[in-house]
Amino acid sequence: MRLQTVQYTLAWAALVLLAVLAWWFLMVSAATMASMRGAGPLLTMAEIMMTPGRALPYLATAAAMWVTMMIAMMTPAVLPMLQVFRGLERVPTSPLNALCFAAGYLACWSAFALVASVVQWWLHGHGLLGGAVLATSRTAAAAILLAAGLWQLTPLKSACLAHCRGPLGFFMAHWRAGPGGAFVMGLQHGLFCLGCCWLLMVLMFAGGAMSVPTMAAISALILAERVLPAGPWVARIPALALIVLGCALAAVAG
Repeated sequence: MRLQTVQYTLAWAALVLLAVLAWWFLMVSAATMASMRGAGPLLTMAEIMMTPGRALPYLATAAAMWVTMMIAMMTPAVLPMLQVFRGLERVPTSPLNALCFAAGYLACWSAFALVASVVQWWLHGHGLLGGAVLATSRTAAAAILLAAGLWQLTPLKSACLAHCRGPLGFFMAHWRAGPGGAFVMGLQHGLFCLGCCWLLMVLMFAGGAMSVPTMAAISALILAERVLPAGPWVARIPALALIVLGCALAAVAG
């Protein structure tokens, strides 16, 4: 059991390190885009991100950025699930199953990243994103904020959030044995999480697709929804904040 504890600790450390490296890459990439100085692959990627007319290079680069964003932003949200997962293992096993669960979860969000990269390319190509952080206009940002705030109040949001906040119930209802089963459970949990948070991720276009502060704020909100004490205010307070901010931005834009 002591060896198993060490192995699980190493698995957790690997996931944390992966998230840290992803955040570091995003911060360095954002700084490079802001200055458009330097040399090497990061500057090349920054230049590609400013030229949506080059469709394939742009889509490949945007996809890489969005997948990295999902790893950075969503890895913290899956760690509490893995803690419960470890306690539910029927017999002592290696941490491989837990890592497979995390891989399935991140695979789901990576699929969302591919869709988001196409949306970004379309918006950028039509002049709807601008600046070093690739943000929408104030009017569009206000609309996104209002939509995200209203989504927080919907029954579907509440249902998906309940699954995300109840890991024990999720595992009892969806348990599958082995590494393959763990991967499938990770995909299933990712789908619930995606249903809960997809419109929060769209806020990236309001704050800037390359805005690290926006990424950090959304990541913190998603994690808070999962770990704070239960209650309707968990979703409603962020909803109120998003709606108020959207209305204020709309007033300024108007």
